Amino acid sequence: MTNEELLKRADDLASRAEKTGSVTHTAFLTPAEQYVLRGFRPRGDCRMVFSGGVEGAERRCAFFLPDWMDEAYFDPSDTIRCIRITAHFGAPGHRDYLGALLGMGVGREWIGDILIEESVAHVLCIQSVEAHLLGIEKVGRCGVKTAAVALEDVPVPERRVKEISFTVQSPRLDAVLSGLFHLSRTQAAERIRAGDASLNYTECLRPDAEIRPGDVVSLRGYGKAEVKDLGGQSRKGRTYLTGEVYL
Repeated sequence: MTNEELLKRADDLASRAEKTGSVTHTAFLTPAEQYVLRGFRPRGDCRMVFSGGVEGAERRCAFFLPDWMDEAYFDPSDTIRCIRITAHFGAPGHRDYLGALLGMGVGREWIGDILIEESVAHVLCIQSVEAHLLGIEKVGRCGVKTAAVALEDVPVPERRVKEISFTVQSPRLDAVLSGLFHLSRTQAAERIRAGDASLNYTECLRPDAEIRPGDVVSLRGYGKAEVKDLGGQSRKGRTYLTGEVYL
């Protein structure tokens, strides 16, 4: 789905929520798609919220709430469900689970995060495909057993980050990647021009792209990080920057 199509879809859903007084929603969105919708303003008094079913979910749906519904009373479990898959005599990986689920004829957009801990996976999904996915019998080479679980019973993995602070002459992408991933600025610029860097989940080929707080950057082979704070001057006139590198 192109950005234009996504925005049109969001506008249609917001209009329907306003006219019918009921909650509408998208399928699961990638982080890049969620970023596109960050600046979308629903019409009227409709409100947009994101939820992936559990705190910290990467893939989330955009929900459009009618004017009568307070966000505090919104319950994502009406739409998002969770399936626990227990593997016998093995520990399949993310690719194994995703391949098995897609092999059942379900589109990727109907499946949210897949949280794996040893031989157990918790799969977030849209309610309409829950019953079908409960019928999965094999993941990779392992036989599996499934069960529906409440969202509040899903173990949420702790997000591990490392905070890094440094100074930059100017908040350019090459300077920020250099500080976050311990590269020289020249090396960072070369990797950016080679297409190895992204800014807010979109490939960026400009070493001089301006960076702002809240931006998410990544560099192939090094990882992903979020810029948390930018401001203040050192004695040499350089700008302080604080970021969190995902571990």
